[in-house]
Amino acid sequence: MKIVLFGASGMVGQGVLRECLLAPDVELIQSVGRSPSGMQHAKLREVVRSDLWNYAEIEDRLSGFDACFFCLGVSSNGMKEVEYERVTYGITMAAAETLARLNPQMVFTYVSGAGTDSSEQGRSMWARVKGKTENALLRHPFRGTYMFRPGVIEAVHGERPSKPLYRLVYKLGKPLLKPLRWIVPSFMLTTEDIGRAMLAVARNGASKRILEIDDIRALAHADPSPA
Repeated sequence: MKIVLFGASGMVGQGVLRECLLAPDVELIQSVGRSPSGMQHAKLREVVRSDLWNYAEIEDRLSGFDACFFCLGVSSNGMKEVEYERVTYGITMAAAETLARLNPQMVFTYVSGAGTDSSEQGRSMWARVKGKTENALLRHPFRGTYMFRPGVIEAVHGERPSKPLYRLVYKLGKPLLKPLRWIVPSFMLTTEDIGRAMLAVARNGASKRILEIDDIRALAHADPSPA
């Protein structure tokens, strides 16, 4: 299986990359993002570029893939809706449109978030934009398209946010994750859960196209890694 991974330098992307590298049926991971992943591995190739709205000059490096794991995103904190939409919707759709043309038989998996607004009409700005992005992706002619909606995500293998401010926030909040696992376990996922679940849908699909927290956890623990 050949996978293109967007956002391998972020916390979720780091966890997904780790699971891909460990999976014996994954022969190639092509990462795409603004920053290098910091990993070196025989299976891994990297494209580092600042322009994530246009892929014309690297199309030869984006064809021949079985799945895309799209883990790239930004926080909406401090952003106006037009700018958040330009990044969240614009970058995602630029990648999806290119990949759908080059790899129509691939599975496309998108990291969204718990509380995403599929109606695109709610009061929460980030949820509307994520909903718009999900809806547009679901209209694309991939072999399979899956929206992952995680809640609180715990890094379990040393993954950390790419931006210094977010690393500080995560470090300060990390002591709260253990009690949260006891209080609201149904709202928690790990980076490992997300990576394993993505591989599961790439291999075998899923019964739903929009996957909530419990769905992601079930996929992660039900799908054994191939021998």
